[in-house]
Amino acid sequence: MIAAPSRTMTVLRIGLLAAAATGCLSVALLTGLPARAQDSNPVIAKVNGSEIRESDIAVAEEELAPSLAQMDPATKRENIIKFLIDMKIAAKAAEEKKVQDRDDFKKRLGFAKDRLLMDSLLATEGKAATTNEAMRKVYDDAAKQIAAEQEVRARHILVETEDEAKQVIEELKKGADFAELAKKKSKDPGASDGGDLGFFTKDQMVPEFSAAAFALEPGKISDPVKSQFGWHVIKVEEKRNRKPPEFDQVKGQIETYVTRRAQAEYVTKLHDSAKIERLDQAANDKGDAKPDAAKPDTKADTKPAEPAKKK
Repeated sequence: MIAAPSRTMTVLRIGLLAAAATGCLSVALLTGLPARAQDSNPVIAKVNGSEIRESDIAVAEEELAPSLAQMDPATKRENIIKFLIDMKIAAKAAEEKKVQDRDDFKKRLGFAKDRLLMDSLLATEGKAATTNEAMRKVYDDAAKQIAAEQEVRARHILVETEDEAKQVIEELKKGADFAELAKKKSKDPGASDGGDLGFFTKDQMVPEFSAAAFALEPGKISDPVKSQFGWHVIKVEEKRNRKPPEFDQVKGQIETYVTRRAQAEYVTKLHDSAKIERLDQAANDKGDAKPDAAKPDTKADTKPAEPAKKK
C-alpha cells in the first residue's frame, strides 16, 4: 500500500548486517553472565578450542539466508554448522599467516566495522520510531485518502469492432444476460467470469474505459467504448467509496514504511549536520570547488506506488 522512501534504499542495508551486529553483541554480553544464562546459548561445537554457540548459528543463518532458502530446517542447520566450522579453521590459518596485518585486510575490516555500526544504529533508530501510535497515524492518514475515492464494480464485453459492440448491445436490449453473453462473445481473458472486473478506481483503468464506467449509474449499459484493446460494452453493477484494508492486513507494510522513513530522516539529519568535503569534484577555472554539483536529493519519497492498469 505504501512505498518506502527512495533515499533509504541507497544508504541503508538493514537486516543481515544489523542482525550480525546484534548477534555479536549478544555473544559478548553472554560471556560475563552466570552459567544458567549461558544455557540458552549452548556450545554446539569446538574447533581447536574455539567455541561455536547457538547464537553464532543464528547470525550465520541471517547472513547466509539467500543460499539456504530452499533447504529444509535440518539440512539448513547442518550446513550452517559445517560452514562455521570451516570458517573457524580458515580464520585460524589466516591469523597464522598474518593476514590481519595486510593493508587490504585492514581496509576491509574498517569498512565492515563502519557498516555494522551504521546498520546497528539505524536498526535501533527505526525500531524506536515504530510505535503503535506512529503506525496508526500512517494508517489513518492513508485510510482517509482511500475512503475519499470512489470505486465502481463493472462487467464488460470486449470485441474487435464497433459493429460487433452494437450487435451485443442489441442482444442485451432484447433481454440477453450480460454475464452469459460475455462468456460467449468477449475476447477478454476475464470472459469466463462473465466479464466481471470487480471493484476498481479511475486510475486503475485506461482513461476511455474509466470515463464511461464512472459516468454510468448502477444497472446501466454503455454505448460502444473504444480503447487500445478494442471495443467495450460496459455494465456498471455497483458504486461505492473505496474501502481501506483493515489495519492488521497492512501492519507489516506500515511497519516497514515507518521504520525506513525514520531511518531516512535520521540519515538526512546526520548528513545535513556533517562537514562533507568532496575532493573528487571538478573545480571551475578559478579553482573553486563545486560542493553542490552532485548532492543527492535527501527527501524521503513517501508517495504510494501507482497501481497497474487493468484492461
